[in-house]
Amino acid sequence: MFRNLLNRLFTEDPDPRPLVAEDAEVAVAALLVRVARSDDHYNTAEKRRIDEVLARIHGLGPVDAAERRAVAEMIEAEAPDTVRFTRLIKERVSIEDRAAIIGALWEVSLADNHRSANEETAIRLVASLLGVTDRDSAVQRQRVAGRR
Repeated sequence: MFRNLLNRLFTEDPDPRPLVAEDAEVAVAALLVRVARSDDHYNTAEKRRIDEVLARIHGLGPVDAAERRAVAEMIEAEAPDTVRFTRLIKERVSIEDRAAIIGALWEVSLADNHRSANEETAIRLVASLLGVTDRDSAVQRQRVAGRR
């Protein structure tokens, strides 16, 4: 199952079709995991926040969100690189939803109450690759920080 999903997510397709809902959800979840792991301190608070984000944006229960995160962890570990990964999302997700993804990345990054330079760098890279401006990313970060 995981290999098939990886093939669908990362095989070049001359006529890209929208991802099915579950594939798109896993792709975004894997991106959340990638940023959380970028500082080599992937902790319980970040995992819990990923579960909360997935539950909120996809209408999942706690068990389903944790299962989706577990799949995303495996997918992220196998994903070839961030550039290719974000290209897939950029091609298939609206700009409004991409900005919301950056907000979710900030939520995960700030979940452990520690600002990590590596995570911030990863978010800046992802935002750039997704076509989200620095200003829009900063707005998302401030929005998330204001709720804390």
